[in-house]
Amino acid sequence: MDTQEKETPKKEETKKNKPERGVHGKDVIRKMPVGPGPGNFWNNILSTVFLLILLTFVYSYLVERQAKPDQLSISEIATQVKAGEIKEIIVRGDTLEVSYTDVTRTAGEAKKETDASITETLANLGVSTDQISGVTIDVQNQTGFAYWLGNLAPFLFPLLLLGFIVYFFSRSVKGAGMQALNFGSSKARVIDPNDATQKVTFKDVAGAKEAKQELEEIVDFLRNPKKFLDIGAEIPKGVMMMGAPGTGKTLLARAVAGEAGVPFFSISGSEFVEMFVGVGASRVRDLFQMAKKAAPAIIFVDEIDAVGRVRGTGVGGGNDEREQTLNQILVEMDGFEPTQKVIVMAATNRPDVLDPALLRPGRFDRRVTIDLPDRDDRKEILAIHARKKPLAEDVNLEVIAQRTPGFSGADLYSLMNEAAILAAREARKKVAQFDMIRSIEKVMLGPERKSHVLSKREREVTAYHEAGHALVASVLPYADPVQKISIISRGRAAGYTLKLPDEDRRMHSKKEFIDDIAMTLGGYVTEQMIFDDLTTGPSNDLQVIANLARDMVTKYGMSEKLGPVALEGSRGSLIGGGHGDDRGYSPEVARAIDEEVSLLIENGKQTARDILTKYRSALDAIAKKLVEVETLEREEYEAILKQEGVPINDVYRDMRLEEERIGDPTKAIEFDADHMKEGGK
Repeated sequence: MDTQEKETPKKEETKKNKPERGVHGKDVIRKMPVGPGPGNFWNNILSTVFLLILLTFVYSYLVERQAKPDQLSISEIATQVKAGEIKEIIVRGDTLEVSYTDVTRTAGEAKKETDASITETLANLGVSTDQISGVTIDVQNQTGFAYWLGNLAPFLFPLLLLGFIVYFFSRSVKGAGMQALNFGSSKARVIDPNDATQKVTFKDVAGAKEAKQELEEIVDFLRNPKKFLDIGAEIPKGVMMMGAPGTGKTLLARAVAGEAGVPFFSISGSEFVEMFVGVGASRVRDLFQMAKKAAPAIIFVDEIDAVGRVRGTGVGGGNDEREQTLNQILVEMDGFEPTQKVIVMAATNRPDVLDPALLRPGRFDRRVTIDLPDRDDRKEILAIHARKKPLAEDVNLEVIAQRTPGFSGADLYSLMNEAAILAAREARKKVAQFDMIRSIEKVMLGPERKSHVLSKREREVTAYHEAGHALVASVLPYADPVQKISIISRGRAAGYTLKLPDEDRRMHSKKEFIDDIAMTLGGYVTEQMIFDDLTTGPSNDLQVIANLARDMVTKYGMSEKLGPVALEGSRGSLIGGGHGDDRGYSPEVARAIDEEVSLLIENGKQTARDILTKYRSALDAIAKKLVEVETLEREEYEAILKQEGVPINDVYRDMRLEEERIGDPTKAIEFDADHMKEGGK
């Protein structure tokens, strides 16, 4: 039931390796000569053991299958010759093979004296010459390769097997050693400038006009360095790109490389740091050596704040691995010569935490800020992301750009992608305007939770709650116009009131904040008025107004009592760095802050109550319609207000119309002052 509004500018989100959008293509990764990993090593060991066992079983099986002859003594052979049982004796060296006259009888085998012939041996054992002549004696000389192989095979096979095992283990150890040696090598991804599928140019980057103008000098230097060197000019060694997540920092860096036609070495700051001390510094050295060999080239370090934070704050002090890596980056950038033609680019959305040594002249001395895109830029970005998507005839990118203030380039990419997914899910061949409108809400608030069914009582409470937000926003002059009201659950909210400005704003005024507090309390006050009770629905609303009111007092100097004093930093940290009671100001000032915050909230609550009481009939009409149809678009909602006689007060819209009419912004501001004196009527 919490109100979900779009803030301008959109709050920064934590970026987790969120890719820059625009051109799709895989980066060419430099192949490193590493050895087998631990998993492959043990797999090879198991495979080798299994193979040895298998070969052993096969060898044993083949040996067992061979028919083994009977083992005889030489005296037994002599007795059998006397009896006439032996038909043939084959002599192979000192081995005798005996064949019998009875074919059913198994052959025999015996050993003889090495130096004596078989005839002499039998004669010595009492066999007569006639008996010996009745037996065929075949003496075969054992020579040649087959003989020696047969005799040496029992010894060679184990030796060869042992040699293979030694070779395998030595290779694995060598591979592991090579892997250890390459542990400190750079993990940078290299994009080849000649690869047309990966090439990005400034044409692929919509918006960011000022940033592209700044980067044109870098491109010109990489293309034609002689022009600068001849006149004694030195191009900046480093370019620091700063901006909110998703604004296109990485894409712009790739576009610089694409325009200049040079290799692009890309790496994340977190990839430098490992568990082992010195690895990050080694990778830095390797990366810069690679870039110098490929010069002219660009080194791009994304999320440099992972290694570039202020030194002396980490665990271990100056010996911390992250700080060693940062020191090496500083040393490498100092070692550049003007003629080396290597540009170091980096990106961060936290420039406030970077070490000052990184940003001094001679290092990252060129700083490029990339803002969130304005309406025209958003339209161009949407057109780029719509190139490969078939659009229906009713698609109007101008309307989508108008309804997405505060969206980054990555948000717009997600919007177009979600619209295409919705169309495909509903089996349509083209993306329609309705798909894009629904995608805006999905990107901002999350997907619809149709399974989250509200009871009749909860639907009524939610309808009145959202109607209270919308009605107060429409009456107050400096609140953003209501675009849509819904009691369909999205994300964590049971319902939502979507309000967006008609034009982009870079600054916010005290009047806007005061009206936002009253609008946000509209749901809270409505529940008290209608049901004489409160639910957990306004919990997020109360957190929003508490933070906003405190920022007005402690950061923006918008308190009449405390005056123009900033008591907190840009990220809510207390000036002075203290905690608890040691906050940099006295307990009396802390008490005054709490009183001012309470006063702002109480005034907003009273403003909302006055409006809701005055236009109670309109509140009932909006809530009743919401219970009936669940969702009201801006046109339907404003028709109800007109029917109930509620004036829609939009100072910025009236000022814009007056400026267009008289063509003088100064008089338009005077018109605004007169307009407010008349109560906005």
